[in-house]
Amino acid sequence: MQKQNQETAVKLKFKHQSYQTSAVEAVVDCFAGQVNTSGIVYRIDPGMDRGGASAPYEMQGFKNADVQLTESQLLENIQAVQRRQNLPLSKSLDDFYAKDTRRDAYVPAKVSYKRQAKLICPIHLDVEMETGTGKTYCYIKTIFEMNKRFGWSKFIIVVPSIAIREGVYKSMEITTDHFAESYSKKARFFIYNSKQLHHLESFSSYAGINVMVINIQAFNATGKDNRRIYDELDDFQSRRPIDVISSNRPIVILDEPQKMEGAKTLDALSKFKPLMILRYSATHRTIHNKVHRLDALDAYNQKLVKKIAVRGIAVKGLAGTNAYLYLESIEISKRAPVARIEIEVRQGSGIKRIVKRLKKGDHHGNRHAGNHIRPGERH
Repeated sequence: MQKQNQETAVKLKFKHQSYQTSAVEAVVDCFAGQVNTSGIVYRIDPGMDRGGASAPYEMQGFKNADVQLTESQLLENIQAVQRRQNLPLSKSLDDFYAKDTRRDAYVPAKVSYKRQAKLICPIHLDVEMETGTGKTYCYIKTIFEMNKRFGWSKFIIVVPSIAIREGVYKSMEITTDHFAESYSKKARFFIYNSKQLHHLESFSSYAGINVMVINIQAFNATGKDNRRIYDELDDFQSRRPIDVISSNRPIVILDEPQKMEGAKTLDALSKFKPLMILRYSATHRTIHNKVHRLDALDAYNQKLVKKIAVRGIAVKGLAGTNAYLYLESIEISKRAPVARIEIEVRQGSGIKRIVKRLKKGDHHGNRHAGNHIRPGERH
């Protein structure tokens, strides 16, 4: 008798990692004080039939509740999160910085960019995570946590390519049971397809967690199929898909946002009418209220990556050490050598970088100009 091979289902096990939990908490803690409100009920536009009459059915939709916190409350929450991680404090909700490649430094973002970003939505948060540390897992868990704490249920994950889109969808598939064990619910997720618009009806009408994964080309390209999202379609009761999507006030998550920062893309994002935008990347080109940082040095020190490559020495503001100290030069003379070091000092107006000359026996914890140098306190 010939034996038949039987397939054995392999169930992946995911561990709860503290560094990933920290990334999730950094985002949700920005909304401390927000009341947990289940989806706000609204009437889904039924569209029209081919005869021009209103479609003969009505459906209820569930959209995200508005953020109830004031701008000052949000900023206070964001700054509290930034302080506990020694990140630069945002001075306002649009305190954005752009990478100047010529100077290899961040400079204040252009006023035009700030204006366009604020027109999209008032809340922009950045999470910096080194490649290979579970960025996708973190924002999926953030979706569940935001639903648990605040009741928000409509999310859109925007990615720069089809390959990344497929990877995100696969991640959601393989973590389904894992998150169901933690949160006692499953998310409904799908890839946007302009020829399968019935998913949008469910996205609007389902009260549970809904996640739409979409690649930027699906709403930012000029091809006929790509433009369908903005067209009134006969096979969609003369409605525009973008209108049905935006009625839900979704929370938009950008994966690799540095690849999606053009003016055309920002204009397209505004049509989703997002409640907020969360950006996840290892290499942000523009910084919008950074609330979490797990950089290369942090990842290495926590044994999350095997090694890091260093091409040169430069001041990058890494958070991987407890304090900032940079040896600028060593002065050699007939006397004992003197080191010129750059350190961070807490002053009344904040943390400043100063240069000190230290000789044998000096200690960098001595008082300087009446201010004590505090290792571990960074700007």
